[in-house]
Amino acid sequence: MSKFIKKIKAVSLFSNVGIAETYLEDVGISVAVANELVEVRAKFYKHLYPDVEMIVGDITDEKIFNKVIESAINEKVEMLIATPPCQGMSCAGRKDPKDPRNFLVYYAVEAIKRIKPKFVIIENVTMQQHTQILYNDEYIFIPDYIERELGGMYRINKDRIVNTMDYGIPQSRQRYIYLMVEKSENVKWEFPEKEEHIITMKEAIGELPSLDPCVREESEKWRFPDYEKKKIQGLLVSKWHYPPKHSWKQIEWMIHTPSGQSAFKNAKYYPMTKGRRIKGAPRTYMRMFWEKPATTIMQNSGVISAFSTVHPGRCIVDSDIDEDRIYSDPRALTIYELLILSSLPLDWNIPDWADDVLIRKVIGEGIPPLLIKKAIDSLIKDGNYDR
Repeated sequence: MSKFIKKIKAVSLFSNVGIAETYLEDVGISVAVANELVEVRAKFYKHLYPDVEMIVGDITDEKIFNKVIESAINEKVEMLIATPPCQGMSCAGRKDPKDPRNFLVYYAVEAIKRIKPKFVIIENVTMQQHTQILYNDEYIFIPDYIERELGGMYRINKDRIVNTMDYGIPQSRQRYIYLMVEKSENVKWEFPEKEEHIITMKEAIGELPSLDPCVREESEKWRFPDYEKKKIQGLLVSKWHYPPKHSWKQIEWMIHTPSGQSAFKNAKYYPMTKGRRIKGAPRTYMRMFWEKPATTIMQNSGVISAFSTVHPGRCIVDSDIDEDRIYSDPRALTIYELLILSSLPLDWNIPDWADDVLIRKVIGEGIPPLLIKKAIDSLIKDGNYDR
């Protein structure tokens, strides 16, 4: 892995808890200034990066924006990283072209124009390319807006749609990412070539101890007599390898659901309410595939009814009759499994005060940091940046 000859400083906007920044020190980058709207996430960030100046507040507030700009300029930052919130564009969002959350890219662009960093990374969902925003009294697509505003100053990468599974990360997560380098640097910055080997769920988490789910109802806990023994085995691996809590009815549906399949396809044990089959998206109440990378990890990764969140499981009681077959691990993934699938350090310094909901949310919103590390490595090595 390459490294900047002279360490450079960076500013991080819409920082979340700093997941994108996880491996920056490894490639010679030190984040000096960061901005995050949500106080609890800013607190998480400060726990991970105590030496960074964290400016908490709404970047659309002129005072906050100016403070970020002034601090970045004073620190002489040479890189800007921004992940403007994407809820208005993502498949899980409303895709409303007038959603003001989409317009936060304005503030990222304005910050770039004011700070004038040598390097820029702007990361978002692929829907960005089809999202229109208001610009000089007309609606234009976000890539056209960024090209108009920054194309004169920066060389912008051509291939912007990337999937993390193509870069040694066992998760299929498509993103739209700008890699920009100031034209005066006279280097190009593109993502490296895709890696041939795709890491599967089996390779990534297949050797971890099997876990029974934590049943919410006390009256149903008897169904898993080995729960405590398995939980202890999991905790010997990591304090984060423990099962999420689920209702018995959802667990029962997943017990009879094979790898890569939704419980909606079950002949008998399918999602229902008051004895009637319910309707739902095909990818909900679904186990992941052993022979594929994980599906995109989202904020609600601990919920069985969300998009493809359930452990692949293994057949532990086989039968020619579907409803008699039983599969292990009828549960959502553990936080430890999420760390692996998101390319986060296995000893990631999660604060003790952070609850499961917060941890899962920030991981679900964060870009797998190994992708950022490999992108910067490509600038130094393939772009021949030697300064």
